[in-house]
Amino acid sequence: MSVVTPELRRATVVRSLPPVVLVVLMWLSEIVDTVLGGTLDQYGIQPRELDGLPGILAAPLLHGGFEHLVANTATFIVLGLLVAWLTRHFWVVTIGVAVLGGAAVWLIGAPNTVHIGASGLVYGYTAFLVVYGFVARRITAVVIAVIVFLIYGSIVWGVLPTQTDVSWEGHLFGAVAGVVLAVLLGRRDRRRPRTALDA
Repeated sequence: MSVVTPELRRATVVRSLPPVVLVVLMWLSEIVDTVLGGTLDQYGIQPRELDGLPGILAAPLLHGGFEHLVANTATFIVLGLLVAWLTRHFWVVTIGVAVLGGAAVWLIGAPNTVHIGASGLVYGYTAFLVVYGFVARRITAVVIAVIVFLIYGSIVWGVLPTQTDVSWEGHLFGAVAGVVLAVLLGRRDRRRPRTALDA
Protein backbone atom coordinates (compact mmCIF):
# COMPACT_ATOMS: atom_id res chain seq x y z
CA MET A 1 0.00 0.00 0.00
CA SER A 2 1.53 3.31 -1.09
CA VAL A 3 1.13 6.45 0.98
CA VAL A 4 1.29 9.94 -0.45
CA THR A 5 3.61 11.69 1.97
CA PRO A 6 3.77 15.48 2.39
CA GLU A 7 7.26 15.35 0.87
CA LEU A 8 5.98 13.55 -2.23
CA ARG A 9 3.01 15.92 -2.54
CA ARG A 10 5.31 18.95 -2.23
CA ALA A 11 7.76 17.52 -4.77
CA THR A 12 4.91 16.89 -7.24
CA VAL A 13 3.71 20.48 -6.95
CA VAL A 14 7.24 21.84 -7.38
CA ARG A 15 7.87 19.64 -10.41
CA SER A 16 4.58 20.75 -11.95
CA LEU A 17 5.47 24.45 -11.93
CA PRO A 18 8.04 24.64 -14.79
CA PRO A 19 5.78 23.34 -17.61
CA VAL A 20 2.92 25.49 -16.34
CA VAL A 21 5.18 28.56 -16.23
CA LEU A 22 6.35 27.90 -19.81
CA VAL A 23 2.76 27.69 -21.04
CA VAL A 24 1.96 30.99 -19.30
CA LEU A 25 4.98 32.56 -21.02
CA MET A 26 3.79 31.24 -24.39
CA TRP A 27 0.37 32.82 -23.89
CA LEU A 28 1.83 36.11 -22.68
CA SER A 29 4.16 36.16 -25.70
CA GLU A 30 1.27 35.59 -28.08
CA ILE A 31 -0.82 38.31 -26.44
CA VAL A 32 2.08 40.76 -26.79
CA ASP A 33 2.70 39.57 -30.36
CA THR A 34 -0.95 40.15 -31.24
CA VAL A 35 -0.86 43.66 -29.79
CA LEU A 36 2.31 44.38 -31.79
CA GLY A 37 0.79 43.05 -35.01
CA GLY A 38 2.79 39.82 -35.19
CA THR A 39 6.23 41.43 -35.14
CA LEU A 40 7.65 38.96 -32.59
CA ASP A 41 7.35 36.03 -34.99
CA GLN A 42 10.36 37.25 -36.95
CA TYR A 43 12.53 36.26 -33.98
CA GLY A 44 12.07 32.55 -34.62
CA ILE A 45 14.74 30.28 -36.08
CA GLN A 46 16.02 31.60 -39.42
CA PRO A 47 18.19 28.87 -40.96
CA ARG A 48 21.84 29.84 -41.50
CA GLU A 49 21.18 33.51 -40.67
CA LEU A 50 23.19 34.94 -37.78
CA ASP A 51 20.15 37.00 -36.78
CA GLY A 52 18.24 33.73 -36.49
CA LEU A 53 20.48 32.18 -33.84
CA PRO A 54 18.61 33.68 -30.84
CA GLY A 55 15.50 32.07 -32.29
CA ILE A 56 16.79 28.69 -31.17
CA LEU A 57 15.70 29.61 -27.64
CA ALA A 58 12.91 32.04 -28.55
CA ALA A 59 11.05 29.90 -31.10
CA PRO A 60 9.24 27.57 -28.63
CA LEU A 61 7.59 30.59 -27.00
CA LEU A 62 6.37 32.10 -30.28
CA HIS A 63 3.33 30.99 -32.28
CA GLY A 64 1.62 31.97 -35.49
CA GLY A 65 -1.62 33.03 -33.84
CA PHE A 66 -3.82 31.74 -31.05
CA GLU A 67 -5.06 28.80 -33.14
CA HIS A 68 -1.48 27.56 -33.42
CA LEU A 69 -0.91 28.13 -29.70
CA VAL A 70 -4.13 26.37 -28.65
CA ALA A 71 -3.17 23.38 -30.81
CA ASN A 72 0.13 23.05 -28.93
CA THR A 73 -0.94 23.96 -25.40
CA ALA A 74 -2.82 20.86 -24.21
CA THR A 75 -0.30 18.38 -25.61
CA PHE A 76 2.62 20.42 -24.28
CA ILE A 77 1.23 20.62 -20.77
CA VAL A 78 0.37 16.90 -20.60
CA LEU A 79 3.73 15.70 -21.94
CA GLY A 80 5.67 18.37 -20.05
CA LEU A 81 4.06 17.33 -16.77
CA LEU A 82 4.85 13.67 -17.48
CA VAL A 83 8.52 14.51 -18.08
CA ALA A 84 8.56 16.59 -14.89
CA TRP A 85 6.83 13.93 -12.77
CA LEU A 86 8.67 10.88 -14.08
CA THR A 87 12.21 12.26 -14.03
CA ARG A 88 14.34 14.90 -12.39
CA HIS A 89 15.27 16.23 -15.80
CA PHE A 90 12.53 18.60 -17.00
CA TRP A 91 14.84 21.56 -17.61
CA VAL A 92 17.63 19.41 -19.05
CA VAL A 93 15.20 17.80 -21.49
CA THR A 94 13.47 21.08 -22.36
CA ILE A 95 16.65 23.08 -22.92
CA GLY A 96 18.37 20.12 -24.57
CA VAL A 97 15.55 19.58 -27.08
CA ALA A 98 15.27 23.32 -27.77
CA VAL A 99 19.03 23.76 -28.30
CA LEU A 100 19.87 20.50 -30.09
CA GLY A 101 16.71 20.43 -32.20
CA GLY A 102 16.80 24.17 -32.83
CA ALA A 103 20.46 24.13 -33.84
CA ALA A 104 19.76 21.34 -36.32
CA VAL A 105 16.87 23.34 -37.80
CA TRP A 106 19.16 26.38 -38.05
CA LEU A 107 21.79 24.32 -39.87
CA ILE A 108 19.56 22.26 -42.16
CA GLY A 109 16.21 24.07 -42.41
CA ALA A 110 14.95 25.47 -45.69
CA PRO A 111 16.35 28.91 -46.58
CA ASN A 112 14.21 32.04 -46.25
CA THR A 113 11.96 30.46 -43.63
CA VAL A 114 11.20 31.26 -39.99
CA HIS A 115 10.44 28.40 -37.60
CA ILE A 116 8.31 29.08 -34.52
CA GLY A 117 6.16 27.11 -32.10
CA ALA A 118 6.40 24.64 -29.22
CA SER A 119 5.77 21.60 -31.41
CA GLY A 120 9.50 20.83 -31.51
CA LEU A 121 9.37 20.47 -27.73
CA VAL A 122 6.19 18.39 -28.01
CA TYR A 123 7.93 15.97 -30.38
CA GLY A 124 11.00 15.96 -28.15
CA TYR A 125 8.96 15.18 -25.04
CA THR A 126 7.07 12.41 -26.87
CA ALA A 127 10.25 10.74 -28.12
CA PHE A 128 11.91 11.15 -24.73
CA LEU A 129 9.02 9.55 -22.85
CA VAL A 130 8.73 6.63 -25.27
CA VAL A 131 12.45 5.79 -25.01
CA TYR A 132 13.39 6.82 -21.45
CA GLY A 133 11.48 4.17 -19.52
CA PHE A 134 12.98 1.30 -21.48
CA VAL A 135 16.52 2.65 -21.17
CA ALA A 136 16.20 3.47 -17.46
CA ARG A 137 14.37 0.17 -16.85
CA ARG A 138 11.71 1.72 -14.65
CA ILE A 139 8.34 0.04 -14.80
CA THR A 140 6.22 3.15 -14.24
CA ALA A 141 8.08 5.00 -16.98
CA VAL A 142 7.72 1.99 -19.31
CA VAL A 143 3.94 1.93 -18.76
CA ILE A 144 3.80 5.67 -19.45
CA ALA A 145 5.93 5.12 -22.57
CA VAL A 146 3.42 2.63 -23.95
CA ILE A 147 0.47 4.91 -23.14
CA VAL A 148 2.19 7.93 -24.73
CA PHE A 149 2.97 5.92 -27.85
CA LEU A 150 -0.62 4.69 -28.15
CA ILE A 151 -2.07 8.18 -27.70
CA TYR A 152 0.50 10.31 -29.52
CA GLY A 153 2.19 7.80 -31.83
CA SER A 154 0.35 9.11 -34.87
CA ILE A 155 2.22 12.41 -34.68
CA VAL A 156 5.16 10.57 -36.25
CA TRP A 157 3.70 11.64 -39.60
CA GLY A 158 4.52 15.24 -38.65
CA VAL A 159 8.22 14.61 -39.30
CA LEU A 160 7.51 14.22 -43.02
CA PRO A 161 7.60 17.25 -45.36
CA THR A 162 3.94 17.02 -46.33
CA GLN A 163 2.82 20.58 -45.52
CA THR A 164 4.67 23.70 -46.60
CA ASP A 165 3.46 25.78 -43.63
CA VAL A 166 4.50 23.20 -40.99
CA SER A 167 8.04 22.97 -39.63
CA TRP A 168 8.61 19.27 -40.20
CA GLU A 169 12.30 19.96 -39.55
CA GLY A 170 11.44 21.22 -36.06
CA HIS A 171 9.35 18.10 -35.44
CA LEU A 172 12.01 15.73 -36.75
CA PHE A 173 14.99 17.24 -34.97
CA GLY A 174 13.02 17.78 -31.77
CA ALA A 175 12.19 14.06 -31.76
CA VAL A 176 15.81 13.09 -32.50
CA ALA A 177 17.01 15.31 -29.64
CA GLY A 178 14.45 13.67 -27.34
CA VAL A 179 15.74 10.21 -28.20
CA VAL A 180 19.37 11.24 -27.63
CA LEU A 181 18.54 12.75 -24.24
CA ALA A 182 16.44 9.72 -23.24
CA VAL A 183 19.34 7.37 -23.93
CA LEU A 184 21.90 9.53 -22.12
CA LEU A 185 19.74 10.32 -19.09
CA GLY A 186 18.13 6.88 -18.98
CA ARG A 187 21.50 5.15 -18.81
CA ARG A 188 22.63 7.47 -16.03
CA ASP A 189 19.41 6.99 -14.05
CA ARG A 190 19.62 3.21 -14.42
CA ARG A 191 22.85 3.31 -12.40
CA ARG A 192 21.57 5.85 -9.85
CA PRO A 193 19.95 4.59 -6.61
CA ARG A 194 16.20 5.18 -6.69
CA THR A 195 14.21 7.15 -4.13
CA ALA A 196 10.51 7.42 -3.34
CA LEU A 197 10.29 10.37 -5.70
CA ASP A 198 11.49 8.40 -8.74
CA ALA A 199 9.23 6.68 -11.21
